[in-house]
Amino acid sequence: MKQSGIKVITRNRKAGFDYFLEATYEAGIVLTGSEIKSIRANQVNLSQGFVQEQGGELWLMNVHITPYEQSGRYGYTEPMRPRKLLLHKREIAQIITRSRERGYTIVPTMLYLKNGRAKVEIALAKGKKHYDKRDDIAKRDSDRQLRQIIKQGRYDE
Repeated sequence: MKQSGIKVITRNRKAGFDYFLEATYEAGIVLTGSEIKSIRANQVNLSQGFVQEQGGELWLMNVHITPYEQSGRYGYTEPMRPRKLLLHKREIAQIITRSRERGYTIVPTMLYLKNGRAKVEIALAKGKKHYDKRDDIAKRDSDRQLRQIIKQGRYDE
């Protein structure tokens, strides 16, 4: 999917299922040279990722970037290492104060290349309860059935 200089590398579809996503932010990531090559080769897994605050900075945790095979001995060896996120100071302050409220967390929702630079979309999220997830599944199933009925042209049943 490429549009206006943006190439989506991976999405965290599980985040939309497990959380109510409220506010989203675009953040840059501090990477090594072989990490960006792995990202360009789509070797990233965001599903277990989260964002943590440490010393007034935001860090991307538990995101797996597979080591780049052609990097040789100069490549990195730790695929799950914490990676610093780059945001404006006021955005960081806003995210930190909102995340300290009860029930809020920060999750990565998408990793993409924007004009050749790796960016991650993070979202301020509130955890869903089990019954909220069941409601989402039921709504998705009914929408799918409705689309099938419309596609087949069976309106009068």
